[in-house]
Amino acid sequence: MPDSTILPALYHAHHISYNEDLLFWLELAAQNGKQALELGCGTGRVLLPLAQSGIAITGIDNDPDMLAFLRQSLPEGLQPAPRIEAADMTAFDLGQRFPLVISPCNTWSTLSAEARAAALGCIARHLLPGGVFAFSVPGPHLLLDLPARSDLKAEEAFPYSLSGEMLQVSSGWRRGKKHFTVTWQYELLQPDGAAQRFIAKAQHCLASVEDYQEDARAAGFTVSALYGDFEQSPYDEESDTLIMVLIFQAKPEKSTP
Repeated sequence: MPDSTILPALYHAHHISYNEDLLFWLELAAQNGKQALELGCGTGRVLLPLAQSGIAITGIDNDPDMLAFLRQSLPEGLQPAPRIEAADMTAFDLGQRFPLVISPCNTWSTLSAEARAAALGCIARHLLPGGVFAFSVPGPHLLLDLPARSDLKAEEAFPYSLSGEMLQVSSGWRRGKKHFTVTWQYELLQPDGAAQRFIAKAQHCLASVEDYQEDARAAGFTVSALYGDFEQSPYDEESDTLIMVLIFQAKPEKSTP
């Protein structure tokens, strides 16, 4: 079995060219005190550009291999230096409050309803009064409209290293009653025709827009905006993406016994 620690490098190579959301997160941080906490920072695709733009950014992730890759990628002398912590986004305590918390890169939809409630409780404890929480997830209607399954299909191939290796990326998915599971296959193609194959998976909950809104209300947040893309178009059923911007207003409502 190949060493799985190479997966962060392959994941990073696969996703680093995606940048259509970066301006959105940069502008949101600039509008909210140039200080932010990123949940699920991974290898730093979003965290590094924010840090390089002068945002005082803290990132947490529960994957030590992803964080090791990120720490090795930090430019020397970066100021302010990012704070990077290993932590579960459903149970973290950083001893600090922020004007902005973000969860980019479809991370939020990997959480169950119970995990989202726990995470929102942590987020509320880490936000300044009137603070903002924003996340992006795959469009809920899009996931339901796609075929129920797709076998692995080649997505792209590009040079991975100076040694002549090519990285071929394939993807597929399965949709169940409650989850949508995406599988990525990474193949390192050697000049002699040999190949190393690595598999990564992500499971997304089939939560609706209304589910996310109810989560917010129950945790004391109000919905400030619902966007369907990073140009801030209104969300509709044809949107590929859902971006939700929440403002923390009050303590969670308690149900009547």
